[in-house]
Amino acid sequence: MRVRGRALVTLTRRSLLNVAAATGVAGLLPAKVFATVAPPQPAINPALRARAMASLEANRGRLRNADVIGIADFSRMSRQPRFYIVDLRSGFTTEHLVAHGRGSDPSHLGWLERFSNDVGSEATSEGAYLTADSYTGKYGWSMRLFGLDPSNSNALARAIVIHSAWYAEPKVAETYGKLGRSEGCFALPGVSHAEAMTRLGSGRLLYAEKV
Repeated sequence: MRVRGRALVTLTRRSLLNVAAATGVAGLLPAKVFATVAPPQPAINPALRARAMASLEANRGRLRNADVIGIADFSRMSRQPRFYIVDLRSGFTTEHLVAHGRGSDPSHLGWLERFSNDVGSEATSEGAYLTADSYTGKYGWSMRLFGLDPSNSNALARAIVIHSAWYAEPKVAETYGKLGRSEGCFALPGVSHAEAMTRLGSGRLLYAEKV
């Protein structure tokens, strides 16, 4: 299964390895899993990465952990991997699909057209987020997000969270050429969601923008 030449199954294997490493069960995985992981690291837009790192420094005093950062590049189409989880110590990076809000793409073309912080907009908000507590709710295991910028200050009031969704799965991108849309949340495929919940955890930075 491929999206513009990139094998999404590779992402799933990478995600599996990360979750395994984080939970201490890596030794239970067959050697074949490790042998088939592609070595190249995903390329993040340099301008976006620079802004994310600047935001990390500006908000360092509000973070409990600054070892891992999440970056969402909403300049890319929804069928492309555009959610990155970066280990700032080792540089190890994984990329994932992520859905944007329906209010950001009213015609459902697969591209984020606009951001909004308005309650009821069902749009994605740009800026820096602090990952908060996890809970089990309407969409299963989810993570609350606290907006750190004026552009996403209503994140808690809007119940913007990280959660998994069927419409963010690779099969949807393959079938329709785009993902479904959320109500402004960061909706991820199941395996990617597990990695985000495990590697990001609470007290870290998630940065979302379109450059």
